Amino acid sequence: MNDPAIEITGLAKSFRIGFLGRRKRPVLRGLDLVVHRNEIFGYLGPNGSGKTTTLKILMGLLRPDRGSARILGEPLDAPGWRQRIGFLPEHPYLYDYLTAAEYLDYAGRLFGLPAAVRAERAHELLRLLGLSRSAHLPLRRFSKGMTQRVGIAQALINDPELVFLDEPMSGLDPIGRHIVRGLIVDLKRRGKTVFLSTHILSDAETLCDRVALLRSGEILKLGHLDEILEVDVAHMEVLVTGVGAGIVEGLPGVLLRQAVGERWRLEVSEAELGSVVSALERARGRIRSVQPVRQSLEDYFFKEMAASGSLDQAWEAAD
Repeated sequence: MNDPAIEITGLAKSFRIGFLGRRKRPVLRGLDLVVHRNEIFGYLGPNGSGKTTTLKILMGLLRPDRGSARILGEPLDAPGWRQRIGFLPEHPYLYDYLTAAEYLDYAGRLFGLPAAVRAERAHELLRLLGLSRSAHLPLRRFSKGMTQRVGIAQALINDPELVFLDEPMSGLDPIGRHIVRGLIVDLKRRGKTVFLSTHILSDAETLCDRVALLRSGEILKLGHLDEILEVDVAHMEVLVTGVGAGIVEGLPGVLLRQAVGERWRLEVSEAELGSVVSALERARGRIRSVQPVRQSLEDYFFKEMAASGSLDQAWEAAD
């Protein structure tokens, strides 16, 4: 149990492209990565950065050109760790002639779970994922979001120690996203490890203990979000309601004014904060929050990608 959940050393992978496959396009370039136990780890990057390729290598669906990896303390070619993990692929394929309950029973059989355990786990997971009423409907009648939630349920049917989730929020509506976020947090609370591959940076910012930012098959940044994102203590963000544009436009020392529905978001230098707040209170404005201006993960990633010229590559991959 002292071993890392995932340990990757020098992992590299290229694909042949062009006429007759004479050229190689590198997708992973000597990847080194350690994921600790009992953390939610975000593996982030734009389309084409190598996220899914990494997961396919770890799952044994692709062979690396070079490098090695260990999962739960065992090498990739050891069979034992596979019983202890769960995996949701980016595009899960489910047998659509089965019902959700039948599909989870089938997945449980593959892990050798007894019938009573399979039934109990399927019932509980369908309840947690808001699918109890649809448990006996054939999967062909499920929406994309419902199908995605069944895919997450099958990844958890064996109560795994380590869960790999490749774009788990894909196709989910706000309610589904809320349910899945809560489920991921609960996995950590119960001592599990979650490897979350996503390009939805707001989800990673909400959920993850640490993140790796991947760019063109290489790790751009790795660490806790507080270590990666800048907090500008020299400028403060003020959220205020109850004032009109005329009042806001007349405030001195405001660097940025942005209307957000009925609220105004103001960026104010620390030296002018007291006078701005006093002026807003005299105008009967209601101060909702005052906090240092904090860079978002999306802002950081966009800035780094633009600086490196990688945004064009990301657009090409998305197309």
